[in-house]
Amino acid sequence: MANILIAGCGDIGIRLAGLLHRKNHQVTGIRRHPPENLNETVNFYQADLTETSSFAALPLNFDEVVFMPTPGQRSLASYQAVYDTALENLLKHFEKAERPPHWFFISSTSVYGQSNGEWIDEDSVTEANTPSGQIIRRAELRLLTVLPDTTIVRFSGIYGPGREYLLNSARTAPEIMRDPPYYTNRIHQDDCAGVLDFLIGLRLKGEKLATYYLASDDNPAPQWEVVSWMTEQLGCLPPAVKPPSTPPDLNKRCDNKRLKALGYQLIYPDYRNGYLPMIQKIVTDQISSAAAK
Repeated sequence: MANILIAGCGDIGIRLAGLLHRKNHQVTGIRRHPPENLNETVNFYQADLTETSSFAALPLNFDEVVFMPTPGQRSLASYQAVYDTALENLLKHFEKAERPPHWFFISSTSVYGQSNGEWIDEDSVTEANTPSGQIIRRAELRLLTVLPDTTIVRFSGIYGPGREYLLNSARTAPEIMRDPPYYTNRIHQDDCAGVLDFLIGLRLKGEKLATYYLASDDNPAPQWEVVSWMTEQLGCLPPAVKPPSTPPDLNKRCDNKRLKALGYQLIYPDYRNGYLPMIQKIVTDQISSAAAK
């Protein structure tokens, strides 16, 4: 049984805690506002990682730290608060530990700046061209400088119930550039938790992990294809063709071979597998609502 800390225990953290709990691991989750109905799979520790005084009494005897707080907003200040201030505070806290824990740092594919639809993997150049991506990449390097054994997991676009931006956009008949294609990369939130549970399990068995893992599904697909399929399933107007314009800042295809070579099997390997249950729920709710009128 391992003692595991999830620093920034939001929705995915709670999902991960449930998987770890089933394997009899002890899980502590740091969260500024723990849910009122405390989940028995995780012991919540109320704290703000940007304020060292709020977690001064946090124990030091963790085997693993999963660092995954989420910026409260998309602002530069919010990203700096998480990836500069909070990270530094937690690092300083564990300087007092007799045996420093191993860290899993949850990163993003925004650290890559490729924009021509090329394939990228863990060895591709990381020259982020957005301020948020640059901040995250700086945090990766900072952590590796202090703890070279850190495992960094870079998630692509996370989706699932409650994370329905693209699905909601499809219902508005948006304009989308069809040619040249703009590729979308995604991973279902259940697979986010599954990947982390899988990697933690391998490490606890004594297996040597690589420094970087890219976590995305098997099918980086053009946005036109994805949204067109969504509108067909929803029975709403298809997207309109957007005239070719300046290429987007980020346009790449994520290769997940390193992760899959370890043996991880995706729960939702394709956008169709992941979005179809969400679409079915929308259609069912619409039918129920219409019947109630």
